[in-house]
Amino acid sequence: MTNEILERELAEYAEGAQTYLDALSSKGIVFAQEGENQKRIDELRAQLKEKGAQFKNAGASIVWGWQSKACVECTGANGSETFSTTFKCHRDCYFCFNYNVADYDKFVREGCPWRDGLEDAVARYGQDGLAAIGLTGGEPLLVLDDSIAFLEEVGRLFPSAHKRMYTSGDLLTEEGARRLRDAGLDEIRFSVKQDDPMKRQERVLAAMELARGYIPSLMVEMPIIPNTDERMHELFDRWGEIGIDGINLLEFCFPFHSWEEYAARGFEIRNPPFDVMYDYGYSGGLPVAGSEELCLELMLWGIDHDVPFGMHYCSLDNKHRSEMRQRNERGKSMHPVFRFDEGDYFLKCAKVFGDDVNPTLETLLRAGKTDMLQNEEAGSLSFPRRYLRYLGNLDISPAISICVLEDDEEGAYLREIALKPVR
Repeated sequence: MTNEILERELAEYAEGAQTYLDALSSKGIVFAQEGENQKRIDELRAQLKEKGAQFKNAGASIVWGWQSKACVECTGANGSETFSTTFKCHRDCYFCFNYNVADYDKFVREGCPWRDGLEDAVARYGQDGLAAIGLTGGEPLLVLDDSIAFLEEVGRLFPSAHKRMYTSGDLLTEEGARRLRDAGLDEIRFSVKQDDPMKRQERVLAAMELARGYIPSLMVEMPIIPNTDERMHELFDRWGEIGIDGINLLEFCFPFHSWEEYAARGFEIRNPPFDVMYDYGYSGGLPVAGSEELCLELMLWGIDHDVPFGMHYCSLDNKHRSEMRQRNERGKSMHPVFRFDEGDYFLKCAKVFGDDVNPTLETLLRAGKTDMLQNEEAGSLSFPRRYLRYLGNLDISPAISICVLEDDEEGAYLREIALKPVR
């Protein structure tokens, strides 16, 4: 039997999502067909699972072999933060999302207030509260002295934290690698741009070989651009020869600027762009259709070719997971109806509407279950998801309410951002 109130609620969420997509489409952004290639993606994920890959964070993260401690802590309970010494960069990548950051122009001119950021982190976490700290940019090698000072200060304030740095690699010298090592850098991550001229790519690969002799952990982290599989296979072979420890395969994204660059290359945006629609704080943008598929194909190719390094598919959803954990974990004890989901880090409960409320309420009370919230005005009843097992004999249409913890001037509150029918 159709539940009219539930159907109306679901329709409102669907309408909101469509309004968001329509607003972007009106600016010329092209979306793929809804669910395009999802069957192929599901098949690739099943193959990876069959081969023994680890699926983490509700499948948003897939790992084969070695994984950086920093990646483990990114959505872990021990704390991870990333800082910049500058937003200045000698590159001009069309997919860079730094332009979305507040005060971008100021940080290019004046550098970033990393000392203030570290002081704030000490106040929030204490000296033992941050397990991993990253240094990014801009290009941190453009301001090597500041970057060395940053690493030394991190070593003083957070002596046990794992320290990593992101770089294009163009500017690394032997002296620079030695100074970074002496300042306590544990890991360096390079990005190879597949559409760079071959001479520039070779320069970055040479810098990686140099870094191998100085920095304990050597990684590649790069967005995987659709239709670059042949070059990626060649690079996998080179990285195996260099002896990298691992690669983070990132979902390629559109950062809400320079759409003409994406259009010229025939790219489209994945539809829907997010599993759960929300105004996420991560500024990476929207996922490009075809990137996830290629990331998974590359992992399978690497497994079949016995690559000697670890592989990690870090989806855009996985970036959002880190944000959701930091936002929502403090709400795990806010009310017994809501449970913090250790898979995707949302706060969730079960919910029924309209004519389903009274039979659900009566059944749960007979079972001795009292953790419920009834909203008579909205015609709904919320309760822990584990209570669904008591309702199997009822002809009802329950849904899962997905919530986030937000704050305003009056304090913290829960906001429902999605409803998913229980099938």
